[in-house]
Amino acid sequence: MAKMRRKGDLPVKTCATCGRPMAWRKAWAKVWEEVRHCSDACRRRKAPAGAADVSRPR
Repeated sequence: MAKMRRKGDLPVKTCATCGRPMAWRKAWAKVWEEVRHCSDACRRRKAPAGAADVSRPR
């Protein structure tokens, strides 16, 4: 049996749209390098090309 991993030990990326951290998910195992957005909502309202460090709307 494989050794258990803690959530804190999983890789983390920052969402390109909202800037929130997103942790690795098993569903993303094969495409982790391509994952850029944390949700479908963020994917639909992508940041404009060239925009850097978008802060969350409050």
